[in-house]
Amino acid sequence: MTDVQQNIYGEEYLSFIKKKEFPCVAAKTALTFQQIKYLVVDHLACPKDDAAILEFIYEFVDTYRQSEKLYHSAAVIFKGPEAPNEAMFEELFWQRLQALSNLDAQRYGYDRRVVADPSSSDFSFSLKEEAFFVIGLHPGSSRAARQFAYPTMVFNPHAQFEQIRNNGRYDSIRNTIRTRDVAYSGSINPMLQDYGEASEAYQYSGKAYDDSWKCPFISQHGSTNHHTAA
Repeated sequence: MTDVQQNIYGEEYLSFIKKKEFPCVAAKTALTFQQIKYLVVDHLACPKDDAAILEFIYEFVDTYRQSEKLYHSAAVIFKGPEAPNEAMFEELFWQRLQALSNLDAQRYGYDRRVVADPSSSDFSFSLKEEAFFVIGLHPGSSRAARQFAYPTMVFNPHAQFEQIRNNGRYDSIRNTIRTRDVAYSGSINPMLQDYGEASEAYQYSGKAYDDSWKCPFISQHGSTNHHTAA
């Protein structure tokens, strides 16, 4: 894919965040600081870009770890499928995360600050021993704030949320986002739990779940030999 094509999709994503009514003020801050990175790949169901995605995230992790600022975010934008419903997106979303995690387990351990079990309230997704809160966007989402034109995975470093909490700003930012989301979507996100109350896996894909849902993700990190992250 040419740089021009990358930029077309990327600029559309940045414009999505720039919209006045878009509720996530943290994403808007990352945009203001020019700390949003993006990569455009082909199809959410296809594994051929997994290595490229992983290297993109690894480079992002290196940049994030060297920065003194908060609010970093990395988006992987998929050109297809063009019109997934929530069930299709959810299935492919977890397929890609599983595939990326399996590749990562060949080189790195799991971030020891979080738990690899998605049923745990301490769960967070990990790549290069860096925990991420992953957000899924797609045009068929039931939440207006998730209705981006292309299937997208947004990787937000988990440690940022810890830092924001330690700085005493988490509650204020959370309440602002919730108020804006109600105004934008017409209702509060039914999957939105307070930090640490339930597994964040429920919030990843954007689909509403009941108590019977079991996250399909299974980390392979504990059963694989790997070296320590740089």
